[in-house]
Amino acid sequence: MNGVIPNQQLSAMIDAGAIAATPPVTPAQIQPASLDLRLGSKAYRVRASFLAGKGKTVTDRLAEFQMHEVDLSNGAVLEKGCVYVVPLMERLALPDDLSAVANAKSSTGRLDLLTRTICDEGTEFDRIAPGYHGPLYAEICPRSFSVLVRPGMRLNQIRFGRGDAVLDDDALRTLHAQTPLVDGDAVIDEGLGFSVDLRLPDTTLVGYRAKPHTGVIDLDNISHYDPAEYWEEVHTSNGQIILDPGAFYILVSREAVTIPPAYAAEMAPFLAMVGEFRVHYAGFFDPGFGYADAGGAGSRGVLEVRCHEAPFVLEHGQVVGRLVYEKMIEVPSQLYGADIASNYQGQGLKLSKHFKSG
Repeated sequence: MNGVIPNQQLSAMIDAGAIAATPPVTPAQIQPASLDLRLGSKAYRVRASFLAGKGKTVTDRLAEFQMHEVDLSNGAVLEKGCVYVVPLMERLALPDDLSAVANAKSSTGRLDLLTRTICDEGTEFDRIAPGYHGPLYAEICPRSFSVLVRPGMRLNQIRFGRGDAVLDDDALRTLHAQTPLVDGDAVIDEGLGFSVDLRLPDTTLVGYRAKPHTGVIDLDNISHYDPAEYWEEVHTSNGQIILDPGAFYILVSREAVTIPPAYAAEMAPFLAMVGEFRVHYAGFFDPGFGYADAGGAGSRGVLEVRCHEAPFVLEHGQVVGRLVYEKMIEVPSQLYGADIASNYQGQGLKLSKHFKSG
């Protein structure tokens, strides 16, 4: 049966050795439809981002591009604007019918911390071929803030699947008719369209823009930092903002999104036809996100937006991306937000968990 592997089958994969790690995988890493990956004890500063490519290992390429090694054992700062490769604690021995897709975790994306998974012989970021046997690495490029990291930190996650489980538009319309996927009309075209909210109720505040010169963020510090030291508030009274080239923004979707328990979703990171900007670096939505029975009614999608070449006018209600839904092989035994301390269930406009709220 095709579909995304749920948490109970991830546990079975760990027991069978298809997923292994030193030290062993912990229960806290297992999410409803993905596994959190942990940083190892060293990082390599490299001259440029790279993929291993056919017939080559990441170690081979590190010999070409490595500048120096960074010991993470007692914590180390990854500098804004630099590229690092970090061996992960986890390694894979996948059967021939299972592939994997990786992505940054939500808090990672909200810090503009570009984190992608690479592997031996890999020809795409964040894509692991069926039957892969070997180590995993995180390529990390802090874009807005320098960050303090330690071994065991979980910046990215991996989702396993068998075959093609993506719902086509007809299947998505049928699912929406059964379980509304958004409040209001559904825009369905190669996935579920979502738009930006620039008219939030009772406020002119519609988002945040990363400040260019800030202090280091220790990723272990939760609800610790004053947002004003790292972010500028973005206000509008006319439902319109202008995105500046190179700037990073936190905005929010107009739609409240629902991921039913038997499905998972991924946010498409960039749509060229809607403007020269990228939306959402952290693209996994777990089963149960926004689902009323999991405490998530009204959960909106937080949009991590980076403008590219030219200033761009963004207007309220403008479609900025889409969610692609996939079938689960079976319903997970745990859902997002249901007794697993999920940080962003029921969210609206919200910075990462590292910042004080209210």
